[in-house]
Amino acid sequence: MTSASSSITAPFGVWPSPISAALVAAGAAPLSQLALGGADGGDIFWLAGRATEAGRNTLLRQRCASVDELTPAPWNVRSRVHEYGGGAYAVDGATVYFSHFADNRVYVQRDGADPLALTRAGTQRHADFVVDRQRQRLIGVRELHPAEGHAHPVNSICAIAADGAETVLAQGHDFFAAPRLSPDGGFLAWLSWDHPRMPWQGTELWLAEVGADGALSTPRLIAGGARESVCQPEWSPDGLLHFVSDSSGWWNLYRLRGADVEALCPMQAEFACPHWTFGVAMYGFRSAGEIVCTYIENGVSRLGRLRAGGAKLETIANPYQEIRELRVGPGFVALLGGGPTIPLELARIDFANGELEVLARSIAEPPAGAYLSVPESVVYPSSGGRQAHAFFYPPRNDDYAGGPGTKPPLIVIIHGGPTSMASNTLKLATQFWTSRGFGVLDVNYGGSSGFGRAYRDALQGEWGVVDVDDCVAGARYLVERGLVDPERLIIRGGSAGGYTTLCALTFHDVFKAGASYYGVSDLKGLDQDSHKFESHYNAYLIAPAPRAEALYLERSPIHHTDRLKRPMIFFQGLDDKVVPPQQSVLMVEALKARGVPVAYVEIEGEGHGFRKAENIVRTLEAELYFYLRVFGLDAPGAAAAVRIHNLP
Repeated sequence: MTSASSSITAPFGVWPSPISAALVAAGAAPLSQLALGGADGGDIFWLAGRATEAGRNTLLRQRCASVDELTPAPWNVRSRVHEYGGGAYAVDGATVYFSHFADNRVYVQRDGADPLALTRAGTQRHADFVVDRQRQRLIGVRELHPAEGHAHPVNSICAIAADGAETVLAQGHDFFAAPRLSPDGGFLAWLSWDHPRMPWQGTELWLAEVGADGALSTPRLIAGGARESVCQPEWSPDGLLHFVSDSSGWWNLYRLRGADVEALCPMQAEFACPHWTFGVAMYGFRSAGEIVCTYIENGVSRLGRLRAGGAKLETIANPYQEIRELRVGPGFVALLGGGPTIPLELARIDFANGELEVLARSIAEPPAGAYLSVPESVVYPSSGGRQAHAFFYPPRNDDYAGGPGTKPPLIVIIHGGPTSMASNTLKLATQFWTSRGFGVLDVNYGGSSGFGRAYRDALQGEWGVVDVDDCVAGARYLVERGLVDPERLIIRGGSAGGYTTLCALTFHDVFKAGASYYGVSDLKGLDQDSHKFESHYNAYLIAPAPRAEALYLERSPIHHTDRLKRPMIFFQGLDDKVVPPQQSVLMVEALKARGVPVAYVEIEGEGHGFRKAENIVRTLEAELYFYLRVFGLDAPGAAAAVRIHNLP
């Protein structure tokens, strides 16, 4: 490594970097879905993604000082309920129940023995399990798909007996989630919601007594409604039902005591995240009188404890600025956390002495700090007098410096969802760009979570407008500060972020190139082709029918390809059931016909998001090559990673 004073001068964007696409793929080991088990609840379980094994999820267990893989290949612990899955397994002592991706059946594994099929073969999928010990059964969410045709599946709360027989416990709503059994097994709580709502718009929390025969008595509504999002019901050890609600405008903690609902710690912070996947826990109980929780303030996570009778959170020291989920065990909390210089990792914090032990890392060996960009949190003005939030990553590679008087290209990244959130956790996929001399702006546009309901609802009826305005305003903000090159502004995004990318390039002239990963180009086509979970999402994001028809035409980039004049590269999984490949193909063919530089990379065997290491490498290298060609940059050793139409 050269010293700062002897850095080599080279154009921004072509700096050689040790953070290769292969390193990004190898380092992309997703960690998710924590659980506790064992004789005393001290064993820690989690899922780890294996990019080098076709992206499968495997279940790991930490017991004492050893870590064991419980589900080696070919097992793939993953659910497809709602397509996005989550909640794919449950632990009861030394017994594990899990959904296997290949056949959607539930399997039981007792004390590390070979898994045995519990459910029978069929068209049903299961997720979000809870073990009913008294009745020797498993309770979870079931999604029953039709044997043929294109009808939507039927969702319910279902019990699975020891012989695999399935009994519906609750039905009659479009969606169900979070069945939670009281400590004495006498009551079951759960969530439901109906079209056209998404769960972060409005859900209902139900409670029913469980009879001697295992059936539920008449359910009663505890909280929620069309304009109140309730999530994560949990029971305290002394049998009081707790939950999170955004009735105040923020996802805060509440408790049911008798017939009364009590707010536990009202504050302008988020104690929950949007229900895209099942089973995420952001609080748990150390005892009947103490809650340990993570919460988000202005897009940054905190860790705290709330004692009985207390109205103020006590901070628990930790190095993380993002905490995705946690589980509270005897004398410790296990969590998934990360920060600007810390990739996502699984950690255990001891309550007695505060010691932190890292059990697993998403990146085994992070690159040296000389190649890592630390982001700046920025707040900037946007349209309509609003303020938008983002993280700005300046270029960083201590071996190189840009030429005198030059400024770096900027890549604006848009998260998916669109109801999701960008965090500042160290990601190799971001550092891949910054270590080559690109600046990166990771935008939390209006509609993102982590900033309260009003900020989240800023996108209601305004998708393709507010999100785009905030990305455009962010790029202009950095240009005005003199931090980036206005002639080399790039925008990229996946899924909903791909739609924002396409709109920004179609309806504005600020960005000079872009990349769409399985992005939406035709809003009406999305309605027609989408899966059940999101089939009415556009009623919120755009407008209900029939008023939506005119807006679909107005805001769908596929109908305005004559206005899209900037070079673009498209990436599309051929097995995508969320955004069908045809949406990308139509855009590519239109741009090819009009003479606009365009590239198209289709990936066999991938769906909505790329999991396989070879495909992560392929797409990153193709995207980099595309930008270098478009901006006339000559990178040493750059290979032609993709064919670019209409570019000499």
